[in-house]
Amino acid sequence: MNTTVNVRVEKEIKAKANKALLGLGLDMSTAVKMFLYQVVAEQGIPFVPTKNPAAIRARWDAQVADALKRPGYKTAGELHRALLKKAK
Repeated sequence: MNTTVNVRVEKEIKAKANKALLGLGLDMSTAVKMFLYQVVAEQGIPFVPTKNPAAIRARWDAQVADALKRPGYKTAGELHRALLKKAK
């Protein structure tokens, strides 16, 4: 059974968010659903709220550094074989 969530937000923020979401192929309703599902999955807000550009950049740099430590794959088949190997 579905229910409705009403949110009050400034018109300009809604328009900018809608434009960004459309660029990702999402509508506002789907994006809000995704956010709420992640809140449930992570039992909290699925990101660290901040307006500090240095903190945002530091977190990004740490995530990139972590990703670069992982193995890379040249083809989808190579990745698929690696995933199947891990599943065993």
